[in-house]
Amino acid sequence: MFDAKIMQAQVILDRLGFSPGVIDGKQGFTLKLALSGFQQMHGLPTTGVLDPATTADLAKLAGPPPELEITLAHGDIVGPYVGPLPKREDDQAKLATLGYASILEMLAERYHTTPVTLVALNSPSTRLGEGAKIKVPNVATAAHDYPAALPDGYKQTLSGLNVASGQPQADHLVVSKSKRSLSVYDGNNKLVAQFPVTTGSQHDPLPIGHWKVLGASYNPEFHFNPKLFWDAKKGEKKATLPPGPNGPVGIVWLDLSKPHYGIHGTPEPQNIGRTQSHGCIRMTNWDAARVSLMVKAGTPAIFEK
Repeated sequence: MFDAKIMQAQVILDRLGFSPGVIDGKQGFTLKLALSGFQQMHGLPTTGVLDPATTADLAKLAGPPPELEITLAHGDIVGPYVGPLPKREDDQAKLATLGYASILEMLAERYHTTPVTLVALNSPSTRLGEGAKIKVPNVATAAHDYPAALPDGYKQTLSGLNVASGQPQADHLVVSKSKRSLSVYDGNNKLVAQFPVTTGSQHDPLPIGHWKVLGASYNPEFHFNPKLFWDAKKGEKKATLPPGPNGPVGIVWLDLSKPHYGIHGTPEPQNIGRTQSHGCIRMTNWDAARVSLMVKAGTPAIFEK
């Protein structure tokens, strides 16, 4: 059930870099993880519970109200939208883009939430079109001074996902299989950000060990090779899938020194930490985008049990 107080905590945690995954006003694993990370950073007992001390510290850092009313402009809704995607990769490869299915899906990602939550925040009579006023979780940012070296298209992606520039810089990353988390540490080994992740499966377990980030591919194509996927269907062939937020690796791929492994986005943010991956580290698109601004080639990535 949707809880406005929970949504408020989720919005604040999201702004502070302790991601609750999707902002949906509900208790769950990803909120507990975000609270635990926030508590660790602030020297509080790491209960993962929204207790009085944690609530008080969050209130001090609350910033703007957690809910925002926006007026949709033409540029907000122009698309293109592709409708429901075909399930087979060879059919997806025929599309020009693996973009958002609808305005609703695009707005949900922009405000780090789900279509169901956006519907719950607004009147049933609300129609998504130019000039419409809608309520959204207030994760909007005006900090768009992205590094000049980034491709213009990726800068637009970052802005469209409300990912602020000026992210903390990572000395190293720690991915925990048991916690289902990616933690970012600075040069003093201080936790500065944390995100929920999906980390492999029984068929493709997380490769425990010390690796490095080799580089990044922004708004990448996806080269589907059925030989690398245990669940590939008989008769499937190699295919190059076009870029887009609904592609298998979302909007960014951070290549790792372990061959065929990377940190990347996802077309299904609501499933992060709840479903399996093919061994890689899967994140919401907006969280993967944030991490992409925190790392550089050579950043250590430590994978733990």
